Amino acid sequence: MSENTNYSSNPVLTFEGKKYLINELSNEIKESIKALQIAETQLKMHQDTLELLSISRNTLANQLRGKLKNLE
Repeated sequence: MSENTNYSSNPVLTFEGKKYLINELSNEIKESIKALQIAETQLKMHQDTLELLSISRNTLANQLRGKLKNLE
């Protein structure tokens, strides 16, 4: 799903290969678009959080490995 806002007075929604003039869509459909955008934003945020947690876990494991190696 993408929005083309080159013409701010007549934005276009591209969804599954079809283009729709947003101003001509019902309010119910516009609300669905907003909900989908929010869901996509939340997904991206959580994917970024998972990536940061993965990096942190690897860093902590490397630190532990180094500390344990010093005990040998």
